[in-house]
Order: sequence, then C-alpha cells, then structure tokens
Amino acid sequence: MSDPLVSPAWLAKRLGDPGVQVVDASWYMPGETGSGAADHAAGHIPGAVFFDIDAIADKTTDLPHMLPSPKAFAEAVGRLGLRREATLVVYDARGIFSAPRVWWSLRAMGFDKVFVLDGGLPAWRAEGHPVETATAQPANHAEAPAFRPDLVRGLDDIRDLVESRAAQIVDARSAGRFTGEAPEPRAGLRSGHMPGARNLPWGELLTPDGRMKTAADLRAAFAAAGVDLAAPIVTTCGSGVSAAILALGLARLGREDVPVYDGSWTEWGGLADTPVVKGP
Repeated sequence: MSDPLVSPAWLAKRLGDPGVQVVDASWYMPGETGSGAADHAAGHIPGAVFFDIDAIADKTTDLPHMLPSPKAFAEAVGRLGLRREATLVVYDARGIFSAPRVWWSLRAMGFDKVFVLDGGLPAWRAEGHPVETATAQPANHAEAPAFRPDLVRGLDDIRDLVESRAAQIVDARSAGRFTGEAPEPRAGLRSGHMPGARNLPWGELLTPDGRMKTAADLRAAFAAAGVDLAAPIVTTCGSGVSAAILALGLARLGREDVPVYDGSWTEWGGLADTPVVKGP
C-alpha cells in the first residue's frame, strides 16, 4: 500500500485480524472543550487502544508532547501491545486532526506499516460501522527501541535552515497566526513566523467532512502556498500536531521523507533569540 490512508470500509473488513491493530489518537488543543480519553471511553472502534500524546511524551521538558526517548517510546507502545510487524491504523474522533501526529511518531520510532483512517471516527460512524465502550486489555509486547532521525527536526536544525534556506519550512498554522495578526493560543509566545517560511493552514488539505483531499487537490494546495514538491521540506505548526497533517498529505503525494519540527512554534516562539517575522 503506497497511500498512507485507509478507508473505513477497508478497516471494517479487517477488524479482528490479529495482523491489524487500531489506535485511537484523539486529542484536543489546550482550552478546547473535549478530551481524547473521554472520547475514547464514550465509544471507539472495536479493539482500539488509546494513545495519549501528552502521556507518551518527553517528561524532561516543559514543551508539550515532545517525542520521548526511543526506549521510553518502545516501553509505552509495548504496554499498548503495538507490534512492528502488524499493520497499524490510527484515527481520531475529529476526522483527521491528531491521528497524523501519532502516525508520524510511530514512523519516527521505527514502525513502518502505519496508516491513518481517512475521515476518522466520524467517517467510521457515518458508514454504519460498530463502536464499543469496552476498554481494550492488550498483552504487553516488548519491542527494541528504534529511531529514524531523518523524520525529526530539532531547534538547531531549524536555526540552520532559517539561515541556509536549504529546505522549505512549511507552517500549518492559520494565516492569522502565521502573519502575527492573531494571538497564539499558548501564553508567552511571540506572534509571527520563521523567516522564509511558507504558510499552508492544515485545514486546506481536508474536505468539509474531515477527509484528506485528492492527490490533485493536495498538489494544488501546496503549489498555491509556493511549495516545490521536488525540493526538501520540513513541516511545522504550533506544537507539532498539525505539522504532521501536512506531512501526511505530502506522503500521499509520494513524499514519505518529510520531517516534522517537533518543538514547532511553542519552542521557536517562546525563545528570545530566534528571529521572527510578522506579516505575509
């Protein structure tokens, strides 16, 4: 399978297959009404385990849901029973929002067969597929730590890119946040964007019902944002969640090599010595 997305019908045919594991990655922004854990408890795809991106995270930093060490990640997903040889299907309760973050995290930690459910739980329900409230009780599974540094960028990498322009930095935040006309949802962050960055708000990659747009429409969206699909790209956003939506869209276009800036604007905009541009 080359497409990083699967349909509800595809997954429904494979429910109960021990070679297919389902992961609920539901999550909400700070200040939003909702809880991923509450959504999961209220009803989830049968057999799904809940991946809490705020819990499976680096606890040595105050930045939100940063990737933990490969060892800590392997232990956490092992407790969820996730196996590298299995096909993993990740979804969220909002359509396509936080599932791509977990898709990217798993790939960055050595899981190769990971897909996102197109349209998420709303599409699953709309097509009449079952949900359950029972909590999955997976057997603990030991996996050796692994890491793909090619899919992750840190602060020093972005400092270098801002200076060298060796890769296109594509920002998934809203246009208002990118230009600095709208405030950041997290307190203490400056407004604006990294010098040289391009803006493609993540919602422009989705249809009104929360599914990923066609390849042709995705190409048009990236082109309109001034992104050269043949050149190196790094995605960023507020805290590394919606940046993964851009990475997912790019993977659908065959660019499976695109890294995400893990700290994103929460890190960059919270520092005093990083350059910031306001305006288009």
